Amino acid sequence: MKISNIETGVRAITPARVRTPACNYACDDERYIDALADMANRRSGGWWETFRGQLPAGLLDITELEWHARSVRAGAFLHVPGLLQTDGYTRSVCAASRPSLSSHEVELRVAFRMQRQQVLHRDDPIKYTGYVHEAALRIEFGGTKIMRRQMEHLWEIAGQDNVYVRVVPFSAGGFPGAGQSLLYAQGAVPQLDTVQLDSAHGPVFIHAPAQLDKYRSHLDWMETSSLPPAQSRDFIRALSRSL
Repeated sequence: MKISNIETGVRAITPARVRTPACNYACDDERYIDALADMANRRSGGWWETFRGQLPAGLLDITELEWHARSVRAGAFLHVPGLLQTDGYTRSVCAASRPSLSSHEVELRVAFRMQRQQVLHRDDPIKYTGYVHEAALRIEFGGTKIMRRQMEHLWEIAGQDNVYVRVVPFSAGGFPGAGQSLLYAQGAVPQLDTVQLDSAHGPVFIHAPAQLDKYRSHLDWMETSSLPPAQSRDFIRALSRSL
């Protein structure tokens, strides 16, 4: 019952409650155990807890994953990655949801996504690489004015030392997988790496090593096929001026 309560979040997990079962299961990977214990030690409610009960739990899980990650690589084909979106762009993406969201629910998601972007600007920001397919830059969510502001924001944030924006141009040709959006969060140790995929029914989280290898290879393809950061900024600036 104790383990079940911990797994469902009913009972708090503490460093001691991490180390005891690790010992019982004869786990001798000290770096892994220390990383898990450190996560348990830092699990006092984050800012996202104020949204619990108002937004789907999966959205809060994504935020907690980003908050504790050492670095994040995100790839998107049909829309700009969430951590790089402006409020107007996010609003238009949320408004296109099916079933439709109420205006209150849309604004709640916009406010939440804007707060998620703290990880890029806090005192110890994560290293973030966003791969954006040219298709995503040409789909005008919200219309020309909102899309122009979105691309100006991409150009600006790509100038931060911890943020790398790379454009995959149409000329790169075909791409692996189904063109789905994915986020790869690197943990303190490889065992804590996690992939988050978008789906119509909510976020999906993947931890299995073989699957992580597959999605790393997808992002590696995007790295190889995308324009370098400086050329990507030039591409974004030129495209925004053409709107």
